[in-house]
Amino acid sequence: MNDTGVGGDVFFVLVGAILVFAMHGGFAFLEVGTVRQKNQVNALVKILVDFALSTVTYFFVGYAVAYGTTFLVNAAALSGGGDGFELQGLTLVKFFFLTTFAAAIPAIISGGIAERMKFWPQCLATVALVGIVYPLFEGLMWNGNFGFQSWLETSFGAPFHDFAGSVVVHAVGGWIALAAVLLLGARIGRYDRNGNPVGIPPSSLPWLAMGSWMLCVGWFGFNVMTAGSLEGASGLVAINSLMAMAGGILVALLVGRNDPGFVHNGALAGLVAVCAGSDVMHPVGSLVVGGVAGAVFVIGFGYCQNRLKIDDVLGVWPLHGICGAWGGIAAGFFGLEAFGGLGGVSPMSQLIGTALGILYASAAGFAVYGLLKTTMGLRLTPEEEHLGADLAIHKISANPEHDLGR
Repeated sequence: MNDTGVGGDVFFVLVGAILVFAMHGGFAFLEVGTVRQKNQVNALVKILVDFALSTVTYFFVGYAVAYGTTFLVNAAALSGGGDGFELQGLTLVKFFFLTTFAAAIPAIISGGIAERMKFWPQCLATVALVGIVYPLFEGLMWNGNFGFQSWLETSFGAPFHDFAGSVVVHAVGGWIALAAVLLLGARIGRYDRNGNPVGIPPSSLPWLAMGSWMLCVGWFGFNVMTAGSLEGASGLVAINSLMAMAGGILVALLVGRNDPGFVHNGALAGLVAVCAGSDVMHPVGSLVVGGVAGAVFVIGFGYCQNRLKIDDVLGVWPLHGICGAWGGIAAGFFGLEAFGGLGGVSPMSQLIGTALGILYASAAGFAVYGLLKTTMGLRLTPEEEHLGADLAIHKISANPEHDLGR
């Protein structure tokens, strides 16, 4: 490839990385708008610190686990003069892009464990998850490690297809979060002594909405720029993402009876679900997949909170865990030529790959957070939880001037 072509790919992937990096602001403000005001600063700090920890951990450990490449060589080699490194630092911007995916794992989890999780145990969990847990599954599915994908292709005609991470990123993050939430237990006052749910409304719908908008905009980098090059970029991925988002919004609007929280999360549910098959499905199929995801989130959120008594604050298990799994399975059907797709997918491979992701993430979540619970403890004390994570952990509230009465 000539220098112009390489430079174009570097810029293309870099813009994608920046867009997905901006999504982490969306994660932060979605949480800020959902949690109570006494926990808003903690939400902002958690997401930013988790991103920094994820970057360092993925640089030194995680990327090597997934792809077998270490960055501990001289800068000339990194820029394209060494074996395994593409020209003009293309490998480096691909690392940046994949780092933003890896950092989404703790960002997803953050919303489920909000308002009662200790700060430093979560930091250690981020290091373990981004350094080892996530890269092992990432390498299995996206780099062909351990021969699993080859076995699926030989046995069922196609490997597991997850173009942009419905399962690899979202379902894995969502099912790890479920384990963490179960080990933490519900927030004080979330359920009364008879087990009946006590409503805790969002603190700021405008902040929640802004978080959703930031995620939606960045998602087109998340999906489209997964192609990794200008030559591989596809308008089909863009239109499928758009249609799935619209489907998620409209169905969540209807099923959620005009609830604004459901509407804004419905958009995200549709985008989570379409990631896996966005490069092979027909736009009408994507609209259906996104619409189903919108309904799944609304129904799943209520069932999780009210029937199962699982205090998943932002609903990250139904949003990322269940909708991500739905997207992984749906790609195996709506990607078929019979459903207007491009083909090259196997329903059985999608079922097996999705089930493996659920089992792996659940086991890893209980292992990591179970060990931390045994050794360090996970929860703030009742006094700290009542005071709020902002003052208990960071010693400042979201509106310090207001607190001083000035």
